[in-house]
Amino acid sequence: MLYTEDTRIEALAVHVVGNQSKDEPLLVSPGLSPQTSDEELMRTLTSYFLDGFKEEILYNLHHESDLSCNEVWNFVGRIFDDPSTLYENSVNLARHLYACGTLPQIKGGEFYVVCFRNCRGAGETVDAVGLFKSETRDTYLDARPEEQGVRLATHQGIDIKHLDKGAVIFNLDRDEGFVVQIVDNTNRTEARYWIDDFLHVRERQDSYHQTHNALAMCKKYVTKHLAREFDVSKADQAELLNETMNYFREQDNFSMSDFSERVIRQPEVAESFARFKQAYEEERDIRIEDEFGISDAAVKRQARAYKSVIKLDRNFHIYIHGNRDLIEQGQDEKGKYYKVYYQEEE
Repeated sequence: MLYTEDTRIEALAVHVVGNQSKDEPLLVSPGLSPQTSDEELMRTLTSYFLDGFKEEILYNLHHESDLSCNEVWNFVGRIFDDPSTLYENSVNLARHLYACGTLPQIKGGEFYVVCFRNCRGAGETVDAVGLFKSETRDTYLDARPEEQGVRLATHQGIDIKHLDKGAVIFNLDRDEGFVVQIVDNTNRTEARYWIDDFLHVRERQDSYHQTHNALAMCKKYVTKHLAREFDVSKADQAELLNETMNYFREQDNFSMSDFSERVIRQPEVAESFARFKQAYEEERDIRIEDEFGISDAAVKRQARAYKSVIKLDRNFHIYIHGNRDLIEQGQDEKGKYYKVYYQEEE
């Protein structure tokens, strides 16, 4: 959760940003919202804006040539420097968002620019600027008791339990592009529009990022590449996946040399793994450091994908959780088989 009982909305601007490819207009409000004194409404909006941020991944605003060319970085930086410029820069941000909406799939909607006080992010409580867009309308049933009975009516409105698009930009690490957290609950085309075109971010180079990428890289090497160079069985691959996950769960810090010695062990496989790592980094334009602190949150998230399963035709799945020596592979006149040893049946 990004907020506590001390988090406050200090100022709020709301504009309507249409899709310019459909000739929908950009409707700019004449000033800041006057409703920030309504405490109940502000608590509801705080929950609506911030409850949807569940991911641990953090980002930085970015630009390939120079960070100063990133429009969001410029406008948000001006708000942090002088909060009285919120309205002026909210209009600049709305115009930038409108200019990015050139694809017909993009929906128009309300665009909110919010000044938060005491927002919780990256382990610190700091000021933040929130950028949010609501696009989806839902139908609500209104039931009101009257003398003649219950009167039913329908209304169109915004579901405050579902945020379409959002970004919270924390007043941290300005020179690195601030610390940014993102939510996007729309399709891939619209995600590129919000994340790549409007915000233009890249993942922050922190322990979560490093751990997440290292585990993803290890999984791909074991499941997709290892068998191309070496004679390994599915059981061998499952064992290596288990040992990789156990290493990340048990260690506080990752060391490539220590990982190679403890998990990979065979020198020729370690050399193959090092070559794969280099190719993986180049293909994705990322850098996985040889040493970094391990993020427990990233390990927990990747553990869902680290399932050591041997799939046998469409008849059986064998889940391997431990001792590789308790499973044997062979072949006889009936076909291929696995022999599994156990002590108790549950």
